[in-house]
Amino acid sequence: MSAPSFLASIWQTIASRTANSSVRPEAGPASEVYLKRQAQQSLNVVVVGAGLGGLAAAYCLGRTGHKVTVLEQAPVAGEVGAGIQISPNISRLFWRWGIGEQLEAQGVRPGAFSFRRYCTGEQVGWSPLGDQMVKDHGAPYYHIHRADLFVLLHGIAQQHATIHLNAKVVDIEPSVPSLTLESGSVVKADLIVGADGVKSMLRGVVLGKPDEAMPTGDAAYRAIVPVSEFEKDPDLKPFVDKPEMTAWMGPDRHMMMYKIRPTDMNIVLAHPDHGAKESYTWAGDVHKMREEFSDFEPRVQKILSLVPRTLDWRLVDRPPVPQWVHTDGKLTLLGDACHPMLPYRAQGAAMAIEDAAVLGTLLSHITSREQLPAFLAAYQDIRIDRATKAQLSSRLNQRIFHHPDGPEQLARDASMREAMIAFQSGNSEALTHTGNANQWADRQKNIESFSYDAEAIAVQWWEKNGDNVLKASAA
Repeated sequence: MSAPSFLASIWQTIASRTANSSVRPEAGPASEVYLKRQAQQSLNVVVVGAGLGGLAAAYCLGRTGHKVTVLEQAPVAGEVGAGIQISPNISRLFWRWGIGEQLEAQGVRPGAFSFRRYCTGEQVGWSPLGDQMVKDHGAPYYHIHRADLFVLLHGIAQQHATIHLNAKVVDIEPSVPSLTLESGSVVKADLIVGADGVKSMLRGVVLGKPDEAMPTGDAAYRAIVPVSEFEKDPDLKPFVDKPEMTAWMGPDRHMMMYKIRPTDMNIVLAHPDHGAKESYTWAGDVHKMREEFSDFEPRVQKILSLVPRTLDWRLVDRPPVPQWVHTDGKLTLLGDACHPMLPYRAQGAAMAIEDAAVLGTLLSHITSREQLPAFLAAYQDIRIDRATKAQLSSRLNQRIFHHPDGPEQLARDASMREAMIAFQSGNSEALTHTGNANQWADRQKNIESFSYDAEAIAVQWWEKNGDNVLKASAA
C-alpha cells in the first residue's frame, strides 16, 4: 500500500472510532507509569526549532527513550519577547515535569483580570484568577518573563536531547526523511518535527505549496518597566500591591499590563500596524507610542512616561490548516508552524506545549517504525480541533477589545459588567456567564481551555483507540 493511501486508511479507521466521542478533561492527572514509559522502538527524531514548543517536544520525546536532535538556526540559545501567561492547562504539565517550584519562585500569580475603559479608567469587567484558578482547574495561573520560561524548558530538554545552534535548514526530503543545512550537512531521521514557528518553511512542505503569513492589521508595542518606578507614584502603586492583569480597551487599540517578575511589570500595547516589522526585536518609537495612546486615562500616561524604550512587533496570522502531517508519514508540524495565533487569548505557547505533550505520550507506545504514520495521524486527530478553536478564540478577542465607542462597545461593557458584579458580590457560583464578552468569565470556555490535561487526554485516547491504530498500521 502506498504511503498516501496507507495514511488515508489510518484516518478512516480513527475517524470511525472517534466521530461520536469527546475528549473529556475529567480524565484526571496522567499516570506516573505513562510518564516514565520507555518506547520499545527508539526513533531518531529531529526537531526543527528551539523555541518553547520545540524544547517541550524535545523533552517529551527524549524522556521516553527516543534519540532527539534539535536544530536551531539562531546562533545563541534564548527567547526574545517579554511577558507570557501560563494558564492551568500548561502549569499542571510543568509541575508534573519537575519545574513547578521554579515557576512558582520566578513567576507571579495574578489575583484577577480587570478590564477598563481606555479614556476614564472605569472598571467594566473583572474575573478572579489566583486561588480560583486552582479551585476550578486544579493548577495555578502564572505570569512570567519568556526568557525565564525558556531557561526552565531548556534545562529539562537538554537532559534528553542534543541541541545544535546556528543550524539553519534550507531543504528537506520528507520521504527519507532528511534535512539539508546551510552548512551543507545532511541530517537523516526517522521523524522530523517542524517547530519552526509562524514563518515555518516546513509548513509549506506539509501542505505542498507556499503559505505566507498574513498581516492582521495590528502591531504591538512591548516594554518592561521596573516595579520600583510604580512604587514611587501613589496612583500606580496599587498595581504593584495587588497584582492583577489589567486591560484598557479602546477604539482599534488596547493596553495590557501585568507583573512578570517580583521586579518587573510587562506592558503590551496593541495598535494599528503602520509599518512595524515582523520581528520580536524591531525597535519602536517611544514618542509615537505615547502619541498613539494619548487619549488613554491619566494613569496610562504616567505608565507610558516610565517607558524608556519599546519594541514594535507586527502581528501576523495564518488560517487553520486541515493537515499537520506530510503524506509520507514521517514529518509533522507543531505549535505556531501549524496553528499560529494572535496573543489575545494567551494560548499560543500553551497550544505548542500541549502538542508536545500529546506527541510524546503517544510515541511512548510505538513498537516499530512502520507504525509511525498511524501515530502521527492520531496526534493530529487529538490536537487539530482544539488548536483551531484556540486560534478562533484569539481572533474573537481582537474584535472584542477594539470596538469603537458606540453601540458595540456599550454592549460589550454591559456584558462584562454583569459578570463582574456577580463575581464581586459572591453570587457567581450558579452562573455560567456563557458567551460573556470577557472570555475569562465564561465558565464553559474556562473548563475547555484550562481544565484540559494534554497527557491525560493522550493516555485516555490511547486506551480507547490504540489497538485500532496498531491494526491499521499492520494492514
